[in-house]
Amino acid sequence: MSLLDSLKKYTTVVADTGDIEAIGKAKPQDATTNPSLLFKAAQQPQYKQFVEEALSYSKKQPGNQQAQTEAFMDKLFVNFGVEILKLIPGRVSTEVDASYSFDKDGSIGKARNFIKLYEAAGIERERVLIKLGSTWEGIKAAEQLEKEGIHTNLTLLFSFAQAVACAEAKVTLISPFVGRIYDWYKKSKGVSDIPREEDPGVASVQRIYNYYKKHGYKTQVMGASFRKVEEIIDLAGCDLLTISPDLIATLAGKEGELEPKLTPKGAEATSDSKLIHLDEKTYRFEHNQDQMAVEKLSEGIRGFYSDARKLEKYAAETVAKASAA
Repeated sequence: MSLLDSLKKYTTVVADTGDIEAIGKAKPQDATTNPSLLFKAAQQPQYKQFVEEALSYSKKQPGNQQAQTEAFMDKLFVNFGVEILKLIPGRVSTEVDASYSFDKDGSIGKARNFIKLYEAAGIERERVLIKLGSTWEGIKAAEQLEKEGIHTNLTLLFSFAQAVACAEAKVTLISPFVGRIYDWYKKSKGVSDIPREEDPGVASVQRIYNYYKKHGYKTQVMGASFRKVEEIIDLAGCDLLTISPDLIATLAGKEGELEPKLTPKGAEATSDSKLIHLDEKTYRFEHNQDQMAVEKLSEGIRGFYSDARKLEKYAAETVAKASAA
């Protein structure tokens, strides 16, 4: 048995890619995309029909060229999502632009539009996760969307305060960024590596998982942003893990059987954490106490925003050429 097959016995494996061919090879349960992955995929000739369909859709939308560019981007996200869902049995995550990170109402509006497009394409909303950044506004937007039956994936999650607020908002899923936490501590300590048993990214996910299971929260934990196979192995048993195609291939190429490191029963035995309630002021204070989380959330939003602008530039140029023609 491969390590990948063994992992799948305990954990839902999610492919972290917009490359449809890679998803077909990896055969994950779920998949997640982002503007950077979509930007690369949209320029590949095999996906030309998705671009052309999005362009045709955007031309029919009212408004100026900026409005049509936004419509093109939304439809392109959904076109790739629909195609990905043909290859997997589970769900696809579709990301709300990082420019809405501090805009609750704007995030809700964008999410509703994505779901409208998916449903028009024959995809039920249960198979879509709307990906939002774990700011206070993003979490509150997710809380409202969940009440409407629109399921959410809260990303850029680095602090325990973010995780607690997400659970209280009853979001479907959170994505703690294991590798980015590891990166920050490695740089902070001025070292080239951190011993496996001291990996702070792994420890963060373990703490969140144990807290959720101990207190009966339904929100699922999906470890993300891995730097090495050992981090994945040490989180076997986590609800979900989103893994790059390269690391999925590494796991598939190694023989062995894994034992779950995280279990609900284990959470009861190891977690002595008390139940916490966070209002907005408490959330902001507690999150601010974690220097790593503050820096990585801010950096992550800027990075996601930059990636979205690359896709937007490509979309604007595509729409402009079509208009000129």
